[in-house]
Order: sequence, then C-alpha cells, then structure tokens
Amino acid sequence: MELLGRLSPLVEPLSLDEAFVDLEAGGVAEDSVSARAVGEQLRAVIRAVTGLSGSVGLAGSKMLAKIASEEAKPDGLMLIEPGTERELLAPMSVRILPGVGPATGDHLRRAGMTVVSHLADAGEAELVRLLGRAHGVALHRMALGHDDRPVVAERDAKSVSVEDTFDVDLHDRVRVRTEVERLASRCVQRLRGAGRSGRTVVLKVRRYDFSTLTRSETLRGPTDDPTVVREAAARLLEAVDTTGGVRLLGVGVTGLADFNRRTSSHRPPTRSTPPGKPRRPTSPGRPGRRRGRGDGGGRPGGRGTAGRQALAGRTRRTARRPRARLGAGQWRRPRHRALRGAVVAARPGTHVPGRRPRTAARRPAAPGA
Repeated sequence: MELLGRLSPLVEPLSLDEAFVDLEAGGVAEDSVSARAVGEQLRAVIRAVTGLSGSVGLAGSKMLAKIASEEAKPDGLMLIEPGTERELLAPMSVRILPGVGPATGDHLRRAGMTVVSHLADAGEAELVRLLGRAHGVALHRMALGHDDRPVVAERDAKSVSVEDTFDVDLHDRVRVRTEVERLASRCVQRLRGAGRSGRTVVLKVRRYDFSTLTRSETLRGPTDDPTVVREAAARLLEAVDTTGGVRLLGVGVTGLADFNRRTSSHRPPTRSTPPGKPRRPTSPGRPGRRRGRGDGGGRPGGRGTAGRQALAGRTRRTARRPRARLGAGQWRRPRHRALRGAVVAARPGTHVPGRRPRTAARRPAAPGA
C-alpha cells in the first residue's frame, strides 16, 4: 500500500493485498504506453521489496481494471484499450461482473443468459423485470462496459478481519479449532484498537483443494467481547467439513458500531439518568424505583415488587387481574366474574353488577323543579 501511495494520492484499498489506484490523479500516466510502463515498474518494485509477485490490471474504470487484474493472475499485466471493452466482455461469464453471485447467476441462467453479451442484448427493460430496477440498470451498464464509480481514498471500514495461510495443511481437528480461537482473539484486539464493536462473526475456511467456505452468525447486538467472538467462531466451525486438510483460516467481524461492549448480553449500554442529573426521589421501602401510577405498592395483588412478593404461591397472571371499565368512566377491579376483562357501558340509573347505583341525592335539583 505504501508503494501504491507513491503513485497517486487516490488509493482505495479493497483488501489486504488489493487496491484501486487512480493513475491520472497522480500524473504518472497520460496514455496506454506510459500506463503500461508504470504497471511493469510497480510489479518489479513489489517483488524487490516484498519478494511477492503481483498482478496489475489497467483500464479506464474500476470494474474493467478489476477484471483485467483477475485475467492477469498469477503474475502478469493486462491492459484494456479504450473502445475494446464490450468486445472483451462479450464472451465472458456473467459471474465476472460485480454483484453477480451464485444466486443471481443461477437466476440469469434460467432466463437463458450465461455470458455478458446476453445481458447487453437483452436490454435494460428485461433486466429490470428480472432483477429489479436498481440491480437491473446497473448490470446492463456494466455489460456495456460502463462504470463511472470514482476511486475513493478514504471510506469507513465495513469489517475487521484476520486470516492465516499455513505452510502445511492442517488435518487435526483440535489444531484447527485452536487456530480459529487464536484468530478470533486477534480479531477482537484489532476491533478494540479501532474503538469499534461488531454484530456479525464470519468464519473463512480454505480447504486443501482451494475451495473456500464462508459461514457467518449474527449476534443479538454489537460486541467486542473476545469470549463471545471465540464461541461464535467455534460454533461456525462445527458446520464446516475440514476433511482432507485446511490451508487457510480467517475470522472477521462485520456490522461495526462506534462503541465498545464487553459483556455477553450483546446489547448497547443504556443510561436511565443523564450524567450529573440527580435522580428523582423514590417511595419509602422501594429503593431504586419510583412508585408510578397504578404501581400497587406493597399491597398484595398490586403490580409492585412488594405486591408480587406478597402473592406467594400465586401465578403472575393472577397477580395482574384485568380491570373492567364501567359506564361512569371509573376504573375498578371487577367483583363479578362476568365482568372480568369486559368493557361495560351503562346509562345513568342502570344497575351494573359490582357497582353501586346512583341516587337522586347525588345530583343537584334543577331550579324551579
């Protein structure tokens, strides 16, 4: 990444060993010839400094540069000349386009579209009908070789992860589990170092035949607790077949949040009273809790803590008996079994079980009556 930063101020990392570089912003490439020279020089410098081979893709857009670098692997350089994009993409599989995964690729295959030229010939309206407006429009533009996404030098991290490739494939299941727990602890260290927490734990396993399996588990809330992350990664490992050997393991955390949570509840911390603000006075005998309206206090059958404790041997449902609304708008606990949980509307003067009837003495007499 440091070598790439010397070429241009606009470097957009994609992973640990992959990035987009805007050569035009760095002023180091004006045409195809100079761009190719920069790419060859970059490959030579990477090998000299790190001892590693590098693949370089040169094109007029991020999508085409990514495709060119994939085609140039494991150790090469590919340049896509402007104006040749559609001809180059036409025979390639639809899976080479960004955003086309196994599910979308299978959906397009059932519609008779297996190569990029089929997408370009189908038209935008047909792809919108199959995939929806946003995905259909974007996919049709990419099939024509159009991609106007800029190179963004700074962006928010979406995940934190660590992975290791082993010189010798791991065959011992206990050793594999130990390595997963170690990687989970390293991942949490990076997470805490960035002052973040995450909601989803991801496990990556590359087997002896280079097939890569990815499993994930979403927690109840963001956390940076190493025990929680280790246990989640271990559960994910139980669903992965490691027969034959493992050559790469990785543990990551996604769904990042901007706070730390080191408890196993996975819930964001809450504060009932702002700092510096005194708490409101509480009722006598009820430390730490205000007596609210209808709380019941310590009366047996009430909704308060003391009231529930007084109902020894009774169920919670019995402790919270419903109330019935009577015609005068008064709320009282129903004494009649037929009124339990019912709403009763009665005209003045009508007798309602469990309610004392009104008397004429309660109403003032009208003048002149």
